[in-house]
Amino acid sequence: MSGQTLAEKILSTHTDNGVARAGDLVEARVDFAFGNDVTAPIAIKTFKEAGAKKIFDPLRLALIPDHFTPNKDIASANQVKVLRDFAREFGLPYFFEIGRVGIEHALLPEQGLVLPGDVVVGADSHTCTYGALGAFATGVGSTDLAAVMMTGRVWFRVPESIKFVFKGELPRWVGGKDLILYTIGQIGVDGARYKAMEFDGEVIKSLSMADRFSLCNMAIEAGAKVGLIAPDAITEEYVKQRAQRPYRFYQSDPDARYEKIYEWDVSSLEPLVAFPHLPENIHSVSEATNIDIDQVVIGSCTNGRLEDLRIAAEILKGKKVHPRVRCLIFPATPTIYKQAMREGLFEIFTEAEAVISPPTCGPCLGGHMGILAKGERALATTNRNFVGRMGDPESEVYLCNPAVAAASAVLGRIAHPDEVMNE
Repeated sequence: MSGQTLAEKILSTHTDNGVARAGDLVEARVDFAFGNDVTAPIAIKTFKEAGAKKIFDPLRLALIPDHFTPNKDIASANQVKVLRDFAREFGLPYFFEIGRVGIEHALLPEQGLVLPGDVVVGADSHTCTYGALGAFATGVGSTDLAAVMMTGRVWFRVPESIKFVFKGELPRWVGGKDLILYTIGQIGVDGARYKAMEFDGEVIKSLSMADRFSLCNMAIEAGAKVGLIAPDAITEEYVKQRAQRPYRFYQSDPDARYEKIYEWDVSSLEPLVAFPHLPENIHSVSEATNIDIDQVVIGSCTNGRLEDLRIAAEILKGKKVHPRVRCLIFPATPTIYKQAMREGLFEIFTEAEAVISPPTCGPCLGGHMGILAKGERALATTNRNFVGRMGDPESEVYLCNPAVAAASAVLGRIAHPDEVMNE
């Protein structure tokens, strides 16, 4: 029998019979679960309707009202109240209220609550972000979350794995966001449907954790069940100072079986832009410099980490946002917010006439803090550009990395960072 993939190994250690092979149906023990202010109220309603009286483990559940926080209206305030009341009733320590709350997919790794080797489920599709730590992490529906809250278990069909090997050396201004946009552009938004996307190669091994999170965050945009990177010394350095409990590193076996293997040399890859209305609709930034924009969004669970803000600040320093453009900055967590402030990044942003938001998902899902009007066009470091994603159905969203976003904010059109830095 062939060896096991990373996905198979993690699931095997979380099943009672200790074996998980692609195609198997397994019931897996869950290490951590969570919901947000959009999804958790449905899970809580289902939990109570089922007559449940206790959480499987209060230390393994988080409630994170990050989508509409600070509350934008009465409806969103009531949603958060459902979470707050439930957290108090069941003594949940990981309810993250305003001042503590961050964008969930940046907050949970930062807090050391999701860890290598874990099985993690969240009622949010971008839960696959934590695959960057070497965790089997995937989004589930709110009713599945309710079942996990009661039992600590969930069933999966073990996904087949596709391996993506990136060779070469990344050029300047190219990062994890560009790697995943390139991948989606090659295979399409359904090219990894219910598969485990395993990222490997010399380029991946050299990536920072921030870039790894960005890469795995958008595995769902290719239809994947999970995105995975085998943990290594870079992972260890990130995790060891944060971990709230023991963790374990897994690697795929050398003779593991993959459905497909893609190998790409990305040494000449340009920063990429995904045009409306799908993440697979990619173009190099040099093919997009004739497109004027109305709004730039730098942040989100994809690119709201400190490293992303530093890149944006490097480009915006000493410059002004174009008078036709609104530039919105979203630090992903309070810790990132405070560190960016200490480093002087906020002064750079405000001098450039950008606006800094508290940590929130905000406009990414058309929530608040920057909704688009009819006919407006945004360039964003977010992860989706579907019709109406950021506001009016007749608006447009283009996706890019933080360097492209910052340069474009200065020039008022989609721009290569070198256009601004070489001035």
